[in-house]
Amino acid sequence: MSESLITKKALAVSIKQLMDTVPLAKISIQKISDSCGLSRKTFYYHFKDKFDLVNWIYYTEVSESIADCKNYGNWTEGTYRTLLYLMKNKSFYINALNTPGQNAFSEYFFEFCFKIIMNAIDDLSIEMNILDKDKKFIADFYSHAFVGTTSQWIKHGMKESPEILVDGIRNVLEGTMPHALNMYAK
Repeated sequence: MSESLITKKALAVSIKQLMDTVPLAKISIQKISDSCGLSRKTFYYHFKDKFDLVNWIYYTEVSESIADCKNYGNWTEGTYRTLLYLMKNKSFYINALNTPGQNAFSEYFFEFCFKIIMNAIDDLSIEMNILDKDKKFIADFYSHAFVGTTSQWIKHGMKESPEILVDGIRNVLEGTMPHALNMYAK
């Protein structure tokens, strides 16, 4: 493991521990750095702000767990793994989603989901003639639906199991994306 990755992981552990008891809005870069014995300068060498660190944590940890679930055929497995991951890191993500601001996690979460959904759309529409703006509209729609549903689940304390939430999402969405793409095909 590279020295840079070791440092990033130390900062990640530090902020996760702090977020168990302190709202993200009240956590300073100095607190994060002090907690793991690094300097503020070291923090800023690796991340532009605390939201960048939170987003890096999500990206690296979720991307690893869903690396083989980025197409339409296995989206439910990827969704399940994502929800399971979020539940295992419950206090961290409740805290992250309840913190507004520039570069906030909620914006990043949408962008992350959009990219995955766009991969599924590209996968499904490989032999279709669909304008890029139409694909983007469909991806926006599904991203808002997924992020909104997931964010509400997180903000309400993740009371339902990931299985129940995935079943609900699947029941609503199953087959709708191919149908939407067919509606836009030229």
